[in-house]
Amino acid sequence: MAKILFINPIVREEDVPRHIPYGIGLLAAISIQRGHLVQVFDANAWRISDTIFEEICEADDWDVFAIGGLTTTYGHIKKIVKILKELKPNTPIVAGGGFLTSMPREIMEWLPEIDYGVLGEAFETFPELVEAIETKNNSIAKIKNIKGVTYRKSGEIKISQARPLLKDLDQLPWPAWDLFPLEEVYFKNSSSLFSEEAYISKRRIDINASFGCGLICRYCWHLGTTGDMVVGTNLDGKDDVKFTFGRHVRMHSPRYIIDMVKHLKETYQVDFVNFLDENLMTVNTSSRYTWLEEICDLWISEGLQPASRREGRKVGPQDVGDGVYWSGTSHAGLHYPKILKKMYDAGCTHLVYGLESFDPSILKTLGKGVNRQNNIDSVDICLESGIKPIPNIILGFPDETYESVRNTISALIELGIYAKPHFATAYPGSEWFNTFRNEIIKQYNGDLEDYVLDLGDATKITATISKNFTSIELLGLQQIIADKDLRNLELSNRYASTRQQSSAPMFKEKPSWNFEPNKEKTPVSKVKSTLLLSHGK
Repeated sequence: MAKILFINPIVREEDVPRHIPYGIGLLAAISIQRGHLVQVFDANAWRISDTIFEEICEADDWDVFAIGGLTTTYGHIKKIVKILKELKPNTPIVAGGGFLTSMPREIMEWLPEIDYGVLGEAFETFPELVEAIETKNNSIAKIKNIKGVTYRKSGEIKISQARPLLKDLDQLPWPAWDLFPLEEVYFKNSSSLFSEEAYISKRRIDINASFGCGLICRYCWHLGTTGDMVVGTNLDGKDDVKFTFGRHVRMHSPRYIIDMVKHLKETYQVDFVNFLDENLMTVNTSSRYTWLEEICDLWISEGLQPASRREGRKVGPQDVGDGVYWSGTSHAGLHYPKILKKMYDAGCTHLVYGLESFDPSILKTLGKGVNRQNNIDSVDICLESGIKPIPNIILGFPDETYESVRNTISALIELGIYAKPHFATAYPGSEWFNTFRNEIIKQYNGDLEDYVLDLGDATKITATISKNFTSIELLGLQQIIADKDLRNLELSNRYASTRQQSSAPMFKEKPSWNFEPNKEKTPVSKVKSTLLLSHGK
């Protein structure tokens, strides 16, 4: 029996903590099942001083410190592991999550305080590693035989064989929600502006109903964290990871999901559930269009349908707690009115659409398998169902031009919607990171770690990957798109054409050693063919 302290680092310091770390919650529950003593220090929730954190670290004789998060948490993780190693030099630090999986060699080099890293899904790897640590079998000979880990041997960073993905997700326990400050922090920050139901929500919680995505978006860092990773050697002949375009979609059964939501409602009086899934529609397509429909049917038959939807009226404050509303993500080319209407009846309030752009040439290069008309239709179809579409727009793609910006603004005007774009960002784990890596390093004076420390949620500019615009120009264009201001766009274009640019924005794309070429028909193409055949279009 090991004493494990899980640590959730701070993310998005500019915002209040809203999202319970689902992965840490799952690993905590798995560890409890294995008989370990588990505590969680949720630094993101509490936002406390280093002094108090140090007291927590020294409060017990921990056998393992476990920390993980997205790449955007790297700065805080770096700070935490240094404190841990200084206070408890003999306690192993195990790291995992997207920040490590997407670039394990670099992270292990930058953070020598980390003893072991878990790559990819940790559901099986982490318990095996803890067992080795607990039984003092953590010799190199033992560790290297555990699949999905990175470690050090004679000062050299080594990576073991990749761990196969867990096929049966239903064998996983529910996350250990009781280890997080639900009442004190997360429920207090439940409200969201995306829909009326989300705004009046008092007790919202996030869940994962699936893992993986059928898309191959070139900018998405999930390419490197959802099973597309293989272990190989880099150009220097050293252990490293490669990413492929093979996509792996696995989902919980509808019964598992419904039972979990019923538990959340009965135990914590949850009134709103947000699906963290990468894309509900790609998952539904992988199930041959049965998964979401069955979830909706069970949602209604099991008494989770909100009263306002059951009675066909507009939501009001009196509906808080009466049923469970929900939201998630969608895909512009993979939904149809029938399922959207059923989702609305079951309590779906809004869907986030990664539209990204309305320019045909830009969309063709992204890997989303949609066109301009798909994007326009998705907003109309979603609105007709009663569900609010929340459009995500991205600015600053490599081939972004004034014409592509104009096409996006024109579509927003046509649809009567507003969107403030995020900036195209080459996150580690994405194809673009590997394609533009050398140029990114140049923009950060040769220091890749500085770039990773600077990464946020794409609401700010880091390294530009645009061939045609500087960072300052992109900031101006962001506001122009938010205002749907075609007049200022034309003025900006006219000015740009009459001056010599003081700094060339970008560079040429370069193939990367650690992205394998797509050797087979993409899942998106398969999905679209199936969609057309299934629905007679």
